[in-house]
Amino acid sequence: MGNVQNCLEVNSNADLRIAWLLTSAFYYWHPTLSELAKLFPKMTAFAANWRGYASGFEDSFTVEVVGQRKVIPLAKASTGYGSSFTYLPLNIVNRLLQFKPHVIFSNSFGMWTLLALLSKPLGKWEVVIAYEGSSPSVDYRNSAVRLAVRRAMVRAADACISNSHAGKAYLTKVLKAEESRVFVQPYEVPAANSLSGNLEEPSFPQLQQPVFIVVGGIIPRKGLDRLLEACAILQRQGCEDYTLLVVGDGPQREELENFTQKNDLTKCVQWAGRVDYNHLGAYFRKADVFVLPTLEDTWGLVLLEAMVLGKILTSLPNWLS
Repeated sequence: MGNVQNCLEVNSNADLRIAWLLTSAFYYWHPTLSELAKLFPKMTAFAANWRGYASGFEDSFTVEVVGQRKVIPLAKASTGYGSSFTYLPLNIVNRLLQFKPHVIFSNSFGMWTLLALLSKPLGKWEVVIAYEGSSPSVDYRNSAVRLAVRRAMVRAADACISNSHAGKAYLTKVLKAEESRVFVQPYEVPAANSLSGNLEEPSFPQLQQPVFIVVGGIIPRKGLDRLLEACAILQRQGCEDYTLLVVGDGPQREELENFTQKNDLTKCVQWAGRVDYNHLGAYFRKADVFVLPTLEDTWGLVLLEAMVLGKILTSLPNWLS
């Protein structure tokens, strides 16, 4: 981190050019980018798959869109992320050479991070790898090739940051990064105003109290099937005085809706479908308790979204008990 600190000391905040390389600059990046832009006005986020600014953060930081990313599945996993390769536009190097950043923060160990590291001698910039967090599918602990590449990238980087202590442990213990160059600092965080940009209350049939809410893609990794199995157990025990509000959509939805019908859960389970990010606050306000049944997540940002909106939190084991 010494080189980065030297760079910060030599250049004033107004002169320092910081680049963030984001494969998907989703809304939970925007609070951090907005605050950094106040400190470093020349900071720019280079993004693929840009969806626009989160509510409340319009034009609060500079964005340059660099094409579109393509996620190519390599191996499916029934309960995890699976294995994939993410293709990113290669013209990022030219864009960076034009921008001339002093420091680059690059998300994870993908193509853009590799190109930023390989171009260090040419661009004379420092590179900080931002590793979201540790989980089995994304750590690739059983892949000697991937680990070797990642260790080389860590050695070439000037520092690393992670949202979580688990991410730091992976970087230092598995990838052998120097502990003095790895920092835990959550940078993917939600803002209440982004989640509540639309205050219109959603319309539902009468919701039986208490109301539990689960938010996320309806895919095997998110564990909704386990949560509905827990509901079926409660149903067989005669407990149906509650509502489970499911916010999200995905390929597993039809299967799980059929499960609720076969197990007489239609009275207890309400399906909201996909909801725009700035509408989520209205659905959280309908609920008493947020439930996270996920089987694998690197950061689980939806937990922070529930917390910032003042929800009680529980996990699936607590539900079952």
